Amino acid sequence: MPKQKTKSSAKKRFKLTGTGKIKRKHAFKSHILTKKSKKRKLALTHDTLVHAADESNVKQMLRLK
Repeated sequence: MPKQKTKSSAKKRFKLTGTGKIKRKHAFKSHILTKKSKKRKLALTHDTLVHAADESNVKQMLRLK
């Protein structure tokens, strides 16, 4: 029986916290930054958690379930 593989895209984008929650980065911070305000860009810098509705899909991609 072959091993189950983790989705490569998911393992690059998500990290697990110590309490088992899933961290992610914000989108829209890579280019076309001149029209975005400093406040908006600063807010996009910080990591956040994956929403509860999406958590099961991400865990499946990471093979945690």
